[in-house]
Amino acid sequence: MRIVTIHPVILCGGAGTRLWPASRRNLPKQFALIVEGQSLFQHAVRLVDDTGFAAPVVVTGADQRFRVIEQLARIERMPGAVIVEPDARNTAPAILSAALHIAMEDPEAVILVLPSDHRIADVAAFRAAAQAAVPAARAGNLVTFGIEPVRPETGYGYLELADADARRAHEPQPLARFVEKPDRATAQAMLDGGRHLWNAGMFLMSVSAVAAAYRAVAPDIFAAVSGAVAASRRDGHFVHLGEADWQQSPGISIDFAIMEKSANLAVMPFAGGWSDVGDWSSVWREGAPDGDGNLIDGQADAIDCKDCLLRSEVPDQMVVGLDLDAMMVVVTRDAVLVAPQSSSQRVSEVVKRLRQKDRPEADESRRDHRKWGWYESIAIRKGYQVKQLVVDPHQSLSLQSHAHRAEHWIILSGRGHVIVQDQTRAVSPGEHVFIPQGAIHQLQNGSDVPMLLVEVQVGDYLGEDDIVRYHAHPAKVSTS
Repeated sequence: MRIVTIHPVILCGGAGTRLWPASRRNLPKQFALIVEGQSLFQHAVRLVDDTGFAAPVVVTGADQRFRVIEQLARIERMPGAVIVEPDARNTAPAILSAALHIAMEDPEAVILVLPSDHRIADVAAFRAAAQAAVPAARAGNLVTFGIEPVRPETGYGYLELADADARRAHEPQPLARFVEKPDRATAQAMLDGGRHLWNAGMFLMSVSAVAAAYRAVAPDIFAAVSGAVAASRRDGHFVHLGEADWQQSPGISIDFAIMEKSANLAVMPFAGGWSDVGDWSSVWREGAPDGDGNLIDGQADAIDCKDCLLRSEVPDQMVVGLDLDAMMVVVTRDAVLVAPQSSSQRVSEVVKRLRQKDRPEADESRRDHRKWGWYESIAIRKGYQVKQLVVDPHQSLSLQSHAHRAEHWIILSGRGHVIVQDQTRAVSPGEHVFIPQGAIHQLQNGSDVPMLLVEVQVGDYLGEDDIVRYHAHPAKVSTS
C-alpha cells in the first residue's frame, strides 16, 4: 500500500464536565494528565506522529492556545498551525476552518479529523486503517470511523451498516444510517444484531469534498467560515480567525450539519481499542485495575477495597480508602469527589450545582496557563492572595500595574530582571521584590531555565482584571 501524506486536524474544544474535578473549563480533560501520565491531547498528537502524516493543525479557543503550545513542547513536537476560534461554535465550523486553511496550501489534501480527548490502544492499527481509507476519501467520500462495540453503551451514537459482515472489513463500507444515543435495551439489541458500530467522531475526507459538502447542505456555515479564514491573521504558530465573519456561523456539530444530510458517506470499521475517556468509569477501565479491581493513582492507597478508583493529584496529601466497593474518590488541591462508580455519568450534575452556587471550583482550577508560563493560587483570603509563578525561559510578564493591590515577589529559583517604576535590577534566588500599589512593573526571564517565585498580593480587590498593561514604559510615572 502506497503511503499518502494525511493532514491531521485535532479538535481541542469541550470541557469534559464528567471528569470533574480533574477537568475544568480552564483545564479541559484533553489537557489533564488523565491516563498513563500524559494528556489525551498529547496522545492524539502521538497517534499521527509517523511517516505519512503532516504536522497537525490544531483548532482551539483563545484561552487554550498557549496550553496547546506548551503541551506540544513537552513532547518535542510542533504544530502545522494552531487555529484560534473567536468563540466555540461546535465541530462543523471548526472542521471547515481547518479544511479551508489546509486547502490554501494543498487543494488536493486529505484531512484526518481527530478529537483531542479520545484514546486508541492499537496505534499501528489505527494508522493502517487511516491509510486504507485514503482511496475512498480521494474518490470523494466522507469517511467516518466506526468502532467495534464491546458493551451496550448508551453514551455514544451509533453507525448502522447495510451488511453485518461489513463490521470487520478492512476498507470503508456503505453507511445505512446514523443512530442517536439509545436507551440500554436498544443498545443491547444493536450489539446483538452485529450491524452497528460506535460513532467515534473521527473523519477522513479530502478538502475539496469537505468544501463541496458545506456548499451543498450548509451554505450559511460555508459563507461565514470562509470569510473568517480569509480575514484571518497569522501570529507565529497561531492563526486567528476573523471574528466578525465567524460570529455569523451557527454553532452545530458536523454530524447534524453535514454528515446526516450527505449521500457520499462511508464507514471505516476499526477494532483496535478505543475510548472517549468520557467519565471516571472509563478512566478506571483504561487504567488497568489491579487484581482487586482497584485503580490507584498518585498519593493513594486501598485497604480491603474492591473495584475502586482512588486518585490524588496533590503530591503532599495522602488519600486512603477502607472497605470501599465500586467507589471513585478523586482529590485535587481545591476539590474532592466521592461517588459510586455507577454515578459516573452524573458528575456533570455536580458542576451544574456548583455553578448555581457561584463556586469557582465548578470551572476554574487553581493553575492557569499564560503565554509566559503559569501561575497557581496557593491561598486566597479576604485582603490577600498567595500564588506560585513559573516564568518559562526567555519569557516575560507583561509590563503592567495594579490599581487595588501591592505585590511582594520572592525568587525561589532561576535568575532574571525586574522593572519597578523606572528602576531595573537583576534578581536571583532568595531575593525579595516589593511592588507598591499602582507601580508599573515587569519580570523578565532571559535565561535558559525557568524562574520560580512566590507572589503575595495584598489589597482590597484581587481579581485578575485589575491589570493595566503597557506597550512601553512611560517616560514619567506617577503612582499617586
